[in-house]
Amino acid sequence: MIKRILVFTLSILLLFAISYTAHSYFINEAMAFELWQVYLFHAIAALVVYISIEAVSSIVPDQAGYAYLALMLLKIGIFVFVFKNPVFENDALTKVERLALVLPLFLFLIAEVIGVARLLNNQKQVP
Repeated sequence: MIKRILVFTLSILLLFAISYTAHSYFINEAMAFELWQVYLFHAIAALVVYISIEAVSSIVPDQAGYAYLALMLLKIGIFVFVFKNPVFENDALTKVERLALVLPLFLFLIAEVIGVARLLNNQKQVP
């Protein structure tokens, strides 16, 4: 369990460093929000979700999928709450700003899904 969490944490940190650096390199204009904050939010949220699913699957493995769905809704709600002012009150987001919101979401969501899917598949194989 600890080894899987450390490997996932390292993967998320590596994804954060590479994707944020590449993304910020290509952005030349000022945005309504800080790009690093969006990336940091998604990185921390992915870690919290994965660690929570690890804990839930060790206690009640049959309910881990439901816990993952609940955590996804919670993560979206917290994102809306944290980024309410710069993002959702601004009616005129440019395409670059919209992409800067969606790209980290999908990058970390894909990493999170891969990690959770591997965890749940390994849990079913172990008697």
